[in-house]
Amino acid sequence: MIESLLFPFQFPFMQNAFWIALLVAPPTALLSCFLVLKGWALMGDAVSHATLPGVVLAWMLGLPLIVGAFVAGMSCALATGYLSYNSRVKQDTVMGVVFSGMFGLGIILYTSIQTNEHLDHVLFGNMLGVGPQDLWTSGLIALAVSALLVLKWKDLLLHAFDPAQAQASGLRVNWLHYGLLCALSLTIVATLSSVGLILAVALLVTPGAVAFLLVRSFGAMMVVSLIVCLFSMLAGTYASFYLDSAPAATIVLILTGIFVLAFLRRLILARATSRRIAQG
Repeated sequence: MIESLLFPFQFPFMQNAFWIALLVAPPTALLSCFLVLKGWALMGDAVSHATLPGVVLAWMLGLPLIVGAFVAGMSCALATGYLSYNSRVKQDTVMGVVFSGMFGLGIILYTSIQTNEHLDHVLFGNMLGVGPQDLWTSGLIALAVSALLVLKWKDLLLHAFDPAQAQASGLRVNWLHYGLLCALSLTIVATLSSVGLILAVALLVTPGAVAFLLVRSFGAMMVVSLIVCLFSMLAGTYASFYLDSAPAATIVLILTGIFVLAFLRRLILARATSRRIAQG
């Protein structure tokens, strides 16, 4: 029985998949808390899609793909901020225009060149094909982003709730704003080789949304989000071995299931509280 449970760990590709899951979970889980509170869920979607043309251009220029992904992601975030501040169009509308335009540009660039890079791996990830270089890259990025979020979480929290109060308190709001955008772009780069550009959105939104439904303090929200993300990534990777399914998609389904359970729990508790108030 024990041998069958430990059977997936005997394969090097599964070991690497579990390692990348452990590395990617902390930054995405912590960052998702801030994205949920700031209402930046669509920003994560926009930046992840917008990295595609950067990946293709980096390959054409012979540069590391992660460099192109980071530059494209930051360009999308900066362009979105500039257009939203200098036009009457709301930020969510601007994000939709920018990320769809950059994603379309990436598709055109990819289809116009001859390359051995697999588009499905860039879009959907390839957790079973990560190598030592991917682990080192994701690990270093995860360490830097996680350290930034843990050390500056109080400042970022105040900036998320009340930017005006944060500025009045002497905080450098521009540094916090662009620092969070930089952390978002770096985190998407870290997930590039594992869950891919599209499914990275689930890791950047769902853990924080689940924690938001379960707890009330932000400190507890960060802890719950991390636990949910770690469990989902490890369980999804493990289950995919026996289900013969894509690990990234399995992880997303588990995250979605946990969110539904958390929502139902919140709904049941709310109705029970309403009944107690009505009775007494």
